[in-house]
Amino acid sequence: MSNVQKGMALLIAAFHKYSGKEGDKLTLSKGELKDLLTAELGDILGKTEDKTALDKIFKDLDANADGVVDFQEYVTLVACITMICNEFFTKK
Repeated sequence: MSNVQKGMALLIAAFHKYSGKEGDKLTLSKGELKDLLTAELGDILGKTEDKTALDKIFKDLDANADGVVDFQEYVTLVACITMICNEFFTKK
């Protein structure tokens, strides 16, 4: 598998590690999203103990306003964070 394929597989695995614990196995609830952000992106985003910040992240991610974060919305978050990291590291 190429590095890009490995990255894709890891993104998929991370999503499904947290999805479905509180309902639909193909979406993330707010609690599942918090667990994912804390465990998988905590080094970048910091702690997600701020309920107001978590509510805003969840609302911003839930593009179709259905009350859950689906895979496409999750990938959008990861892509945006990846672009920010790329900008940060290419400026140094």
